[in-house]
Amino acid sequence: MTDSIKVDIVSAEREIYSGDVQMVFAPAYLGEVGIAPGHAPFITKLGPGEVRVKLADGKEEAFFITGGLLEVQPAQVTVLSDLAERAEDLDEAAVLRAKEDAERQFHDKEAKIDYATAQAQLAETAAQLQTIQRMRKRGRS
Repeated sequence: MTDSIKVDIVSAEREIYSGDVQMVFAPAYLGEVGIAPGHAPFITKLGPGEVRVKLADGKEEAFFITGGLLEVQPAQVTVLSDLAERAEDLDEAAVLRAKEDAERQFHDKEAKIDYATAQAQLAETAAQLQTIQRMRKRGRS
């Protein structure tokens, strides 16, 4: 058994990350999953949130995804998402504006909106803010 696993994090536009890591953590639809080398194969749906990879030196890198699919093979993990970006590239001010806009639309009884879309936007912005907060907390540790 090896002590690393290959990880590819891919958005619809480009590859965000590719490398060997000790561990992968991802926001599976029913809760966070942790994948180590030699993990049993499976495929699951991902919700919006943070994907973290633990590197050989023990440090972690974080990425935000809007959801997608996770495929696990014993030596390979693939994260496919419509949108993925490095957590450090998230713009907190833009995320807060997007959250406020989504909340305003969601609570506007006069507007003709798709409530499922508004709710999904709220969930996505909340996950982005949580990713930013976790990144700050790890930076202080």
